[in-house]
Amino acid sequence: MRFVLCNEVLRHLPFNEQAQLSAALGYDGLEVAPFTLHPDAPHCLSKAMRNEFRRMAEDVGQPIAGLHWLLVAPSGLSITEASLHDKTCDVMRALIDLAVDLGATYLVHGSPAQRKVTFPGDAERAEAALSKAALHAQSAGLIYLLEPLDPGQTNWASSLAEALDIVARIGNPALCSMLDVSAAGNGEAEAPDTLLRRHMASGLIAHVHLNDRNRRAPGQGQDQFAPILRALAETGYQGEVARFV
Repeated sequence: MRFVLCNEVLRHLPFNEQAQLSAALGYDGLEVAPFTLHPDAPHCLSKAMRNEFRRMAEDVGQPIAGLHWLLVAPSGLSITEASLHDKTCDVMRALIDLAVDLGATYLVHGSPAQRKVTFPGDAERAEAALSKAALHAQSAGLIYLLEPLDPGQTNWASSLAEALDIVARIGNPALCSMLDVSAAGNGEAEAPDTLLRRHMASGLIAHVHLNDRNRRAPGQGQDQFAPILRALAETGYQGEVARFV
């Protein structure tokens, strides 16, 4: 397992200082929220800027492992709203290209505000957006991850079982799901370690976020993380584990 730091907790710092602090704390790399690189249009960063962010991270031994919280910027995105669908799919493809340039290997699709299901056809549009993103990620050699989030945040893919069903239905090997401990604590009937032991063999879980259900860091709330780490070790997990501290 490789432990990476979600950089938005340090977004008050310049990016080079984020990478330096992450290295000092002993992390293996960074998981980057694109809006921290540019508040309005991270998918439009110049090639020179992409190269510079990558260099700053790699120079201190903190390669950018992945991207998450993808659809914060630009504003006005949604994978479910018909009028925004095409624009959002274009941004998702551009973010995959950004991930390639930054040296990342995966993207985490959470973005609950941009996936609310309200009208007939919304859920189908959401799946279509993921299918298109998965095809683009596959051609780029990356993994695109659907993050289950609890019902307090969204009403689509609001459980691990639902997310796994969506991934299996689309059936692209470049599309997987993941486990977010906070979302699981706030929405699942079973403990995160139980879910991992049950579903890891499916091959559809390819990432983990370690954060307490109170949205703070491990050890700053009621969730117990030792059983989760044991479950990951016992199931042979060898991917990234991202932390929000």
